[in-house]
Amino acid sequence: MDQIPTTPENYWGDYDDYDNITWSPETSRIDATPCFQDNTYSFAERYYPVVFSLVFILALVGNVLVLCVIRRYRNSQSGGACAFSLTDTFLLHLAISDLLLAFTLPLFAVQWAHEWVFGLAVCKISGALFSLNRYSGILFLACISFDRYLAIVHAVSSGWKRNTCHAQIVCALIWVVCLGLSGVDIYFQQVAQMTTVGNHKAHLCQPWFTDNSTEWQVGLQLVSLVLGFGFPLLIMLYCYIRIFRSLCNATRRQKRKSLRLIISLVSVFVICWAPFNGFQLADSLHRLGVVTGSCQFGRVVDIGTMITEGLGLSHCALNPLLYGFVGVKFRKELARMCKGLLGQRGLLGMEGWRQRRLRKSTGSFSSAESENTSYSVMV
Repeated sequence: MDQIPTTPENYWGDYDDYDNITWSPETSRIDATPCFQDNTYSFAERYYPVVFSLVFILALVGNVLVLCVIRRYRNSQSGGACAFSLTDTFLLHLAISDLLLAFTLPLFAVQWAHEWVFGLAVCKISGALFSLNRYSGILFLACISFDRYLAIVHAVSSGWKRNTCHAQIVCALIWVVCLGLSGVDIYFQQVAQMTTVGNHKAHLCQPWFTDNSTEWQVGLQLVSLVLGFGFPLLIMLYCYIRIFRSLCNATRRQKRKSLRLIISLVSVFVICWAPFNGFQLADSLHRLGVVTGSCQFGRVVDIGTMITEGLGLSHCALNPLLYGFVGVKFRKELARMCKGLLGQRGLLGMEGWRQRRLRKSTGSFSSAESENTSYSVMV
């Protein structure tokens, strides 16, 4: 694990990992005995197709519903694009990012169930989309946190909150930055034949690194750790801690509801992405020589990265639940949309009960928070 081979035919690794290298029995090295990772590839064949397929289905359904509700709400508003709220603007881009990420998962599910059969061009595009939307999705979450911080803690004027031209500029900058980061994947993403244990040959689409690109490999891992986890987490923690402190004067009922929401937002983000980034950091330290490890250490990093990568990707399926379905107005808009599609009030037999409950929940809002959050369809 402490040296990278010069040709991709001699090794294989898991997708978008930039790090895990498994040596086949045929691989020879001058400075070390090859590590026999015969069970790692078989685990990937069983694990990735199931996880990628499940995340794809859940993310597709949830984010399509979010887009439909946002579109319905936007069409009901007047004043053009810049009359749309900042929160809903960020949520719109977040849903698009999660959907684009989800659309790449079936391709890689096929890869691990069989092999890569879609060609080099699709490989490079899919790899770039994967990184692009992983970075952008997490940064949009940070933007949503900052927007709520401004609206609740500083009570920013309603004129600013309704003017989403500023948010569109921020979203455009995020897409440009993330596109630049994903451009590196286009360069390193390749389709190559690898040999696994048992002399089985298969084509894989993933970043391939050589001896001359070790610095790129470690650098990309550290950039992913900082921009894809550390920086957004600091923003979210700061914003939500300040929000919670500002809500201490709210009613006890509203304080409990806000506390549950804040804890769920931060906890799910950390639970989904902290383990994966922990394994990424461990591998980077190993490659830099800070941490030494045997073949067993490499095996643990390989398997751990696979499991935690699937956990991290599930975040794009959980986003609609956290940022949409917890919102009272979102549920009302969703119920109205379903009622309009079905065309029969009888099919929504619980509508009256839901409306009474929603009115009761809305009435429990403190006046300060109601003023600062009612502009969004998701809150």
